[in-house]
Amino acid sequence: MANETPADVEHRPMPRLFIIRHGETEWSLNGRHTGRSDIPLTANGVHVIESKADSIVGPGKLIEPANIERIFCSPRQRAQKTFELLFAHHRDEIAECSTGEPTLQITEDVREWDYGKFEGLKPKEILAIQPGWQIWRDGCPGGESVEEMTARIDKVIANVQSIHERYLKDGVGKRDIIVFSHGHHSRVFISRWMQFTPALGTHFNVEPGGVALLTYNHRNLSEPALGGLNLFAY
Repeated sequence: MANETPADVEHRPMPRLFIIRHGETEWSLNGRHTGRSDIPLTANGVHVIESKADSIVGPGKLIEPANIERIFCSPRQRAQKTFELLFAHHRDEIAECSTGEPTLQITEDVREWDYGKFEGLKPKEILAIQPGWQIWRDGCPGGESVEEMTARIDKVIANVQSIHERYLKDGVGKRDIIVFSHGHHSRVFISRWMQFTPALGTHFNVEPGGVALLTYNHRNLSEPALGGLNLFAY
């Protein structure tokens, strides 16, 4: 930005990324793999998200609307409804990003893993079909392989980090980005953000309605870090 000093850049708040898993659904309750199926939130899922919205979003809260540059949301209704409930009182504040485009982008880039022929099945049902199956190693026949899932997430991460770089180095835009997504997607995303293999995503617990905070160490965009996991989860 014009007339900025090195001190201005040094003291600019670090950019952040929030990953928010959608709220409770019937299939998340009973353990069914829910990819492209458009399952709604349960009544309890709606209630829980509504009840904690004011604790998460607002002035002085973890997520401040004034700091949001972009929101990427899965097209599935469970993700969109979670966004709508959390931002019910703040839509006008997040209408546009710094480029004049809508802040909210509904995109398949952040949808859940495509489970292919395993869609709607419970783990024990999948293992009866394919003994020894591990999604982190084997992917999903008829759906996405591990490599395809990784490439899709890496593309989003590259976009997020380019937006963060413009903010931190050039003062363009705002510091925060949010992704509204799903369980497996969030776990792979966190793993890839920290430059781990996708399989290490199995170690990250991402509950319905939980918030993960991804940021950077030492004010260095080359040191992506996990700042918080399962914040405000059920």
